[in-house]
Amino acid sequence: MPLLIGLDEAGFGPNLGPLLIAATVWEIPTDPTRCDLHTEFTGIVRRPDEANPQAITVGDSKQVYSAGRGIAALEAPLWHALSLLSPPDAVPPASWDGLLRIVLRDSRPDPAQEPWYAAGIPLPTDPASLNLPRLGDWRARCAERGIQLRQLAADLVSPKRFNALNRQTGSKGRSLSELSLQLVARCVAQLSESHSPILVLADKHGGRNRYREFLPIVVGDTFITCLEESAQLSRYRAGRFEFRFQTQSERHLPTALASMLAKYLRELAMRQFNTWWQTQVPNLKSTAGYPVDATRFRRDIAARQAELGIPDDILWREK
Repeated sequence: MPLLIGLDEAGFGPNLGPLLIAATVWEIPTDPTRCDLHTEFTGIVRRPDEANPQAITVGDSKQVYSAGRGIAALEAPLWHALSLLSPPDAVPPASWDGLLRIVLRDSRPDPAQEPWYAAGIPLPTDPASLNLPRLGDWRARCAERGIQLRQLAADLVSPKRFNALNRQTGSKGRSLSELSLQLVARCVAQLSESHSPILVLADKHGGRNRYREFLPIVVGDTFITCLEESAQLSRYRAGRFEFRFQTQSERHLPTALASMLAKYLRELAMRQFNTWWQTQVPNLKSTAGYPVDATRFRRDIAARQAELGIPDDILWREK
């Protein structure tokens, strides 16, 4: 059967905290280039700017999440998606580590190197997120339309790993493209059966318009045809795959849900990071990790960081 894969990231710009890349993989019964999952789920799932407060909100994380709304704005839709992914009788993850076991699949953060992850965090952060009023409707619509959410996947890229890769590639934009396509390759490899065709929908990676050199990460030696390269859309075909890197790709539900998953994981990671450092440095103000405030935070923790022997490479993203 065909696949729709949505891909997005959170935390590309900060100096502190991890880069999160996420993907959602949907099995569908029709040509993926003609399938709009928002249309398929009309009345059950809505975009952030659409009326219908009873529907599950799935959209660009920048539209769904704000400090004022809190993390529950991301969490409630994601708990619906996690339950849609799971068997009907599965128990949702009760902790940060439990969630990572579902979405990371590969290596997880090492608390010996990054001690802020040692304690973990209970989930969901808001007990109301366990209330899933539209889950039954969403499952029924998927069954009716022959649609299945196959994977919620992510890559949590530590500062140390990102720094090392940036030194190899010479550019954090190149690093992002490589890491993103590696995640797609892992998602496809983890499916037990072959699917065709496969459409990959991703946001543009900064100002990059050319992605052809990264596609062999997914397609190997398959011949790649460039269909379009522009500021708005770069599109390629290679065997059973089509790749679309476009501005505002979060208009597509698979990419929007990936955006929300990446942002949710990034916010949880920063919550643990801030909490741990505040136990080390009294009256320390939290940070979101972005450049100006990250410099302030780094200065505030410098003495304690030196006492603890935590290397800069574990803590600080050079680019």
